[in-house]
Amino acid sequence: QVQLVESGGGLVQAGGSLRLSCAASGRTFSRYTMGWFRQAPGKEREFVAAISWGGGSTYYTDSADSVKGRFTISRDNTKNTVYLQMSSLKPEDTAVYYCAVRFASRGSTEEVEYDSWGQGTQVTVSS
Repeated sequence: QVQLVESGGGLVQAGGSLRLSCAASGRTFSRYTMGWFRQAPGKEREFVAAISWGGGSTYYTDSADSVKGRFTISRDNTKNTVYLQMSSLKPEDTAVYYCAVRFASRGSTEEVEYDSWGQGTQVTVSS
């Protein structure tokens, strides 16, 4: 079993930046894929980004309000932590952000393919 704890959320003005962290414990962190999802008020949870177990492959959402170019996912296996650096934040980025783990070496954009989830951290972007 893996325990995930997110941190780093908060209130920020549009155009600002935040870095989310997700600390993992319980199993060998370096052997699985990590992902970030988010759920905005009144909407379904959606994929944001994922990173392979070695960090060599990253995946980002292709949704209409894509985060590509603004968000960067990374991991530090020595600290059992995955990060989501968010810049040029927009009000539509407001959501609860969840960290998730997939017990596989390759990333996935599908929520059902992730095995364990954190409790989430709130990100609010004001206009």
